[in-house]
Amino acid sequence: MPTSKGMPPKGERPGERVGHAVEQVGQVVEQAGIAVGQAVDDIGGYIRSQRESAQVSLRQLARTAGVSNPYLSQIERGLRKPSAEILQQIAKGLRISAEALYVKAGILDEKPASDVTDAVFADPTLTERQKQVLLDIYQSFRRENDKPVVPGPSTEPS
Repeated sequence: MPTSKGMPPKGERPGERVGHAVEQVGQVVEQAGIAVGQAVDDIGGYIRSQRESAQVSLRQLARTAGVSNPYLSQIERGLRKPSAEILQQIAKGLRISAEALYVKAGILDEKPASDVTDAVFADPTLTERQKQVLLDIYQSFRRENDKPVVPGPSTEPS
């Protein structure tokens, strides 16, 4: 620790302190890189599993999403990180929510789940598309019910 007036402790030279700080920054950057790499692997694996469960070939999805076969393959293997626009095109090709891909890719934060949302996602008999439609309808009802009630003419007898 530095002593008075920012001087290094006895026996430690200023260059050593800078070297130590650079080493710490390097470790933080390395950890961030690992986290980003894991997110890329996760999104690629998720896209692959969604594609396979939808019984869509890599070639079909690439064509629908407007990307090349090799590029989509690299995304699925975690070698490339797709942009938000590419994720949206892939989601459209898979007929799933782009939001789900954004969350998996770390672009969006996951919304807190409710019991209804958890139950829909846990149902193995529904396709991803059916789950998304159910949740969209559910959310629209929730938004509709959250609107303030505008007072109108009273229908109750006086």
